[in-house]
Amino acid sequence: MKKKVSISKIIIYIFLLLGTIIILFPFFWMFLSSFKTMEEIVAFPPTFFPENPTIANYINVWSEMNFGRYFLNSVFVLVVKTLIILYTSILGGYVFSKLHFRFRNGIFLIVLSTMMIPVPVTILSLYQEMVWVGWIDTYKALIITGVFNTFGIFVMKQFIAGIPDSLIESARLDGAGEFRVLHQIIFPLIKPALSALAIFICLQIWNDFLWPFLVMNSDSKYTIPVGLALFKGRFYTDYAKQLTGAAITILPVLVIYLFLQKQFVEGITMSGMKE
Repeated sequence: MKKKVSISKIIIYIFLLLGTIIILFPFFWMFLSSFKTMEEIVAFPPTFFPENPTIANYINVWSEMNFGRYFLNSVFVLVVKTLIILYTSILGGYVFSKLHFRFRNGIFLIVLSTMMIPVPVTILSLYQEMVWVGWIDTYKALIITGVFNTFGIFVMKQFIAGIPDSLIESARLDGAGEFRVLHQIIFPLIKPALSALAIFICLQIWNDFLWPFLVMNSDSKYTIPVGLALFKGRFYTDYAKQLTGAAITILPVLVIYLFLQKQFVEGITMSGMKE
């Protein structure tokens, strides 16, 4: 027998479809506009598809605006900082979930409470620290700051807490130290969760504008978000180059998600599982 589709489900699907269109439409508009000339972009009434597609915007962005350098800077900071954050998150999650020591829960609550502190509250003091240690206009200011991520520690704690203690105790009885337990037992079991966390961390680092804008002074060290801001002048904004730069910017994020999509879904699914 064929299953009847209820009216409520049809309505839900319609709303989901409309929501998907609303979310994806700006991206399609941005991508198609990157192949338009400046005159066609500002023309009224606007056209959705380019009448005379051109790749001149992509050539100009890479050659005139040093965008290739911005792209490499962002990739370098993204890779290095993401790896460090993932490792420190695993360490923190393991300590707070599997090691027993005095005031463990209290310390974890203090760490967790830092998530409620707005970034603008701490950014001035953090900037002064960078001045004192001489890290202004260096990659260290972008990478070292924020390597201990409270959200990452919280996520890893939740996943590692679901790993049976019997596995860890068996390894300890066999003479394994804490780091060996972490690398050979914990790490293989949390790869899906690690992939899900990596996507969130990558998005946060890749889209970060305020901090790189404050601590970087050299054009050769700008990241992509700062580079995109350069397309907007005081009296004139080159929308063609700005949209082209934005289109290039989202490509690495899409690639990361496509490669980690399976692990991301597994990680989200595992978050609701209990031992």
